[in-house]
Amino acid sequence: MATLVLINMADLEAALDWSSAGDPFENQAFIDRLTGSLHFQSLHGDFGEELPEDIEDGTHYIAMPHRNDLDLGRELVFEFASSKAPQLEAQLHSVFRQKGAYGKFKAILERAHLLEQWYEFEGAATKAALLRWAEDNGFAVGRKSDA
Repeated sequence: MATLVLINMADLEAALDWSSAGDPFENQAFIDRLTGSLHFQSLHGDFGEELPEDIEDGTHYIAMPHRNDLDLGRELVFEFASSKAPQLEAQLHSVFRQKGAYGKFKAILERAHLLEQWYEFEGAATKAALLRWAEDNGFAVGRKSDA
């Protein structure tokens, strides 16, 4: 059985944040399948990091998906509404048909005193999705100093 490569949760979160900052494929974080090290790429420049020549080689590196690919976008909003705020479901579905939906969503939650609950729900869902993704792709999540 192959040994799982150890990666920190903080590194996974940073990779997800980078890959999700903007439209899909605008920014990409790549994780080395052998070492767990991160490499960042953007359509807006190289930010001083020299990327390995084989960065797009899927056997050596894997690209962190965008948060929408992990169902952490509007699907998660609707899951939250269904389980924690069913009285807001219709309003939220309406909001997500418009531009600027996420900001409006947070304003609605703030008025309903549910914003903190959302952040907790989103954080738990993000952590669970990252753990699943990591396991599915050959990574163990922990502190590298534990190895």
